[in-house]
Amino acid sequence: MVHADEWILVLDKTAGLLAVPGIGPEKSDCLVARAQADFPGARIVHRLDRDTSGLIVLARDAESHRHLSRQFEMRAVSKRYAAIVAGIPEEPRGVIDLPIAKDLMRPPRQRIDREAGRASVTEWEVVERFADPARARLALIPLTGRSHQLRLHLLEIGHPILGDDLYAPEPVRAMAPRLCLHADRLSFTHPSTRERVEFVARAPF
Repeated sequence: MVHADEWILVLDKTAGLLAVPGIGPEKSDCLVARAQADFPGARIVHRLDRDTSGLIVLARDAESHRHLSRQFEMRAVSKRYAAIVAGIPEEPRGVIDLPIAKDLMRPPRQRIDREAGRASVTEWEVVERFADPARARLALIPLTGRSHQLRLHLLEIGHPILGDDLYAPEPVRAMAPRLCLHADRLSFTHPSTRERVEFVARAPF
């Protein structure tokens, strides 16, 4: 728990935990179910992949849910992620603008599709460089919210995320025991006070 009031909950989700229930009883344990056990009526506003950790906001009533959902739809929510990637980018920062579509032959994977994909943009910046083995810590700001956007975009520029069991080559996958992707900053307008609020959760890697 990062924050709780009458209108919202802000939680730091662990890696490996679903945000919402999956198909089948074995996938019923999830962030929303755990939150609702202590805060009945809590409802999802946005999601994080199962293997991504970090900040997620839940609404505690219908009006707060509508207000927050509109902010996500209008891209008025600021999100930042921390990641550790294989290799060290030559430039200190950059923008990845590559459209993404579902990979219908290999679900749940996504793919770059310059003809039929949906516009997808990610800003990135090098925060720290490591020499042995060559890898870097990046700050990532997704300007769109496509499924697997950060994982796929970084793969496409030659710097897959460590521990990524969907997209990274096996040697990169084996460099970390988990996906090294964490939502470390979340900022939005509070649905009741109408003030801009920001929450931070340090990456556990």
